[in-house]
Amino acid sequence: MNKTLITTTLTALTILASCQSEKQPEVKNYWPQAGITYEIFVQSFNDSNGDGIGDFNGVTQKLDYIKELGANAIWFMPIMPSPTYHKYDVTDYKAVHPDYGTMDDFKNLLAEAHKRDIKIVIDMIINHTSTEHPWFQASKSGRDSEYRDYYVWAQKDTIADFLNKKVITLDSDNIQQWHDPGIGEDFYYGFFWGGMPDLNFDNPKVREEIYDIGKFWLEEVGVDGFRLDAAKHIFPDDRPLDNHEFWKEFRSKMVAIKPDVYLVGEVYDKKEIVAPYLPGLPALFNFDFHYTLIESLNSGNGQLLLQKQKEVLEFYQGITSEFTDAIFSSNHDQPRLLNDLNEDVAKYKQASAILLTMPGAPYLYYGEEIGMLGLKPDEHIREPFLWDIKEKDTGRATWIEPKYSTDETVGSVEIQRNIRDSFFNHYKELIRLRNSHPALAIGSLEILELEYPESIMAYGRKTDGQEVLVIHNVGAESMELNIPSEFDDVLYKLGTVEKNKESVTLGKNSTILLIK
Repeated sequence: MNKTLITTTLTALTILASCQSEKQPEVKNYWPQAGITYEIFVQSFNDSNGDGIGDFNGVTQKLDYIKELGANAIWFMPIMPSPTYHKYDVTDYKAVHPDYGTMDDFKNLLAEAHKRDIKIVIDMIINHTSTEHPWFQASKSGRDSEYRDYYVWAQKDTIADFLNKKVITLDSDNIQQWHDPGIGEDFYYGFFWGGMPDLNFDNPKVREEIYDIGKFWLEEVGVDGFRLDAAKHIFPDDRPLDNHEFWKEFRSKMVAIKPDVYLVGEVYDKKEIVAPYLPGLPALFNFDFHYTLIESLNSGNGQLLLQKQKEVLEFYQGITSEFTDAIFSSNHDQPRLLNDLNEDVAKYKQASAILLTMPGAPYLYYGEEIGMLGLKPDEHIREPFLWDIKEKDTGRATWIEPKYSTDETVGSVEIQRNIRDSFFNHYKELIRLRNSHPALAIGSLEILELEYPESIMAYGRKTDGQEVLVIHNVGAESMELNIPSEFDDVLYKLGTVEKNKESVTLGKNSTILLIK
C-alpha cells in the first residue's frame, strides 16, 4: 500500500475506541439549502448478489454507512435502462436498469433511505435519448412517422456547412453534431455523440412526454428530485433564452406535482452563463468553485477562491435571492481530487476543510472520503468502492479492473475507520462540524478587511446567533497572523497550528476555525 496515502501497520494505528468522546452539539439536517449530498455510481458502489455489478440492494445495505458519514441525500447517476455502462443514453424512462435490480428493489431502497431521513435525487437525462430508444427507432423509420419530429432531422445538403464542425466545448469533445443513420440523405442532430440523438423540444408533444416522465418518478415512485443533465443544451447554444424559458416551465410543472421537489441543474459554464438558469433550476452546480479550489491549492493563492466565490454569489443575487449554490470538489466527469492535487495528502485534507466550511450545499462524490484515485478515461474515475481488503470485501464490484483505486493505493473503509486521522474520519468530523454549527451551514459569507498574505484564505460565517472565523493557509510557508480578539475559542484545527491571544501561526496547508 502507498504509505503516503495511508499507513496500515498496526503500530501506526490510533484506535478511536480508546479516545474519550466529548459531548457534541446537536446535528441538524440543512438539506437542500446547505446539506450534504452524496453522489453514487450504483454500478461501482456495492454488489449484493456477487455478479460483479453494484445494485440497489447493495446501496440499501450501506445506507447506515451514508448516515454515519453524515450525508443528508443521495444523488444517483443514471439508473434507467441503457446500452452503455454509464447509462446516459436512456432506452426507457419509466424503468430501471435490470443490472441494478427491479423497480421494487429501488422502491425499497427509497423507503429505507427515507426512514433514515436521507433524500433521493436521480439523474434525469432529457436532452437526448439512446438511438435504441423506441422513439428514435420509430423516428428514423421514415419522414411520415408520428415520432419523426421527436428528434431534429435535416437533409444533408441543408447542413453541409455544419457536418465537419470542429468546435470543442467545455462539456463535450465531440466534434461532430450531425450524424448519418444510414437511411438516405437525412441526418439527425446529436450534440454529445451519435449514440445520443437530441430530442426536439420545439415539439410540444416531446415536452409533454418529459413532464409525464417527471410525474411518474415523483408521484408513482416517490423520489425527492432530479439532477438535470446537460441543462444548457435543451436548445442550441444560440438559443439561451429558450433554454431559460423551458426550465421555468419544467419547474412549474414539477412543483405542481410535488411542491417541495428538488431540482439541481448541470450548466457546465462560467457564472454569466450559469446564473440566468436559476429561475428554472433553483440549484446549480458551481463549476467555478471546483476549478478555482484546485487552482488555489496548487498555486498556494488563497485569495483566488475567496474572490471567485464572492463574485459568483453576488452575481447570483443579481438574478434571484432564492438559490442553492451546489458546490463540489470533484464528480464523475473530473479526475479524482487527490490526483488533481498531485496526491498531496495535506492539500487534499485542506480541500475538504474548505469545501465543508464554505457557504452552499456541498456534493461529495463517492470514494472521496477514503481518498480514491482516478484519471480519464471516465471509467477509471468511476472505479469500484473499497469496503474492506479484497479478500474480505464481498461487496466490491468487479465489472472493471481498477487501475488507480486498488488495495495498494487506497485504504478501505474498514481500515480507515480505525485510524484517527484517516481521510474517512477527517471527512466525517468536518461534516459533523458543519451539520452541528448553523453558521457553517447556513451562515453568510463575510470577507474580512484584514490585510493577510496571498496564501491566506480567511472568511467569516455568520448567523444571527453564531459567528465563526475560518482561516486557511494554502501556502507552503508558515504564517503568523493577527486575529480579532473576540474569537477566542478554537472550534477546529488541521495541520500545524499555534494560537495565542490575538494571533495564530499556521503551517503549510493548515486550517483553524475560531468561534466567539
